[in-house]
Amino acid sequence: MTVIVRDLRPDVRSDAEGFARVRQLALPYMLYTPESLVHDLTHAHPDARFRLLIAEEDGEVIGTAQVGVAHESTEPGQGFANVYVHPERTGRGAGTLLVRSAEAHLSAVGGSTLFTWVLDAPSNRAFAERRGYTASRSSHFLRLDLAHGALPPPRTPPPGAELRTAADFADDPRPLFDLDAETIRDEPSDIDFEFADYEAWLDETWRHPLFSRELTSVVLVDGRPAAFSSARTDGGTRYGTIMTGTARAFRGRGLAKLAKNDSLHRARAAGHTEAFTGNDSGNGPMLAINKWFGYEICATEVRYVRELG
Repeated sequence: MTVIVRDLRPDVRSDAEGFARVRQLALPYMLYTPESLVHDLTHAHPDARFRLLIAEEDGEVIGTAQVGVAHESTEPGQGFANVYVHPERTGRGAGTLLVRSAEAHLSAVGGSTLFTWVLDAPSNRAFAERRGYTASRSSHFLRLDLAHGALPPPRTPPPGAELRTAADFADDPRPLFDLDAETIRDEPSDIDFEFADYEAWLDETWRHPLFSRELTSVVLVDGRPAAFSSARTDGGTRYGTIMTGTARAFRGRGLAKLAKNDSLHRARAAGHTEAFTGNDSGNGPMLAINKWFGYEICATEVRYVRELG
């Protein structure tokens, strides 16, 4: 049987379902739904040149790729391609075809450097290295058993501070954008990001179908958003933290831990039984916070990079 690679069709439900199914099997530490994938594709910034590719064999989706340009990077030409294949359908050429298609697309739209995440397994790393990719940083996936784990007790905010949720900013989320934009600049990464497009942030973050305003906790200090823990859910029992951070002027006061603790308690009260998050392996402070909450590392990814030319 022949494997073909094509674009995901956002108006064909089975395409998004097949993509989500492969990702859930290959990468069970992240949240995907058919609705979230279609939203990512249809609301991507034009400068991202974003595509969702699927590898199909005899009508079955067996491989997936997210491909695009990091349009918020301060350095032009930074591309990404994250390829994952159904764990029981490897060795059929799907991964190779997806990588070739991704590289061709990025080269055609002016990409000069390609970054990709690879699960830390000998076969995966060898696959990347055979194709000229070089290992860079690493990152951990972490899991917390919300159903049976013992969360730290809820904490009272310090004087001058109060806990809110993102839902309290429904009329004007701009202050949360400003906080997100400040904290992302200090996030460890191979690519320097700078959030400058508020409308794009509204589409890609605030209105994202996985984003939970009710479970995203925000710490205000003297009325100003100072720290937050941004949450997503899959509409079932799984909950994920995609960003936890503190504005530079308020760091060192335990406010990020306060926000995350509040969000976790809200998630458990809402019936979520598993919590996931991710940390750069060099981000010691955040790893320590997550260890304090009881998170355990469940998998590791390695960032690989290749110059296109």
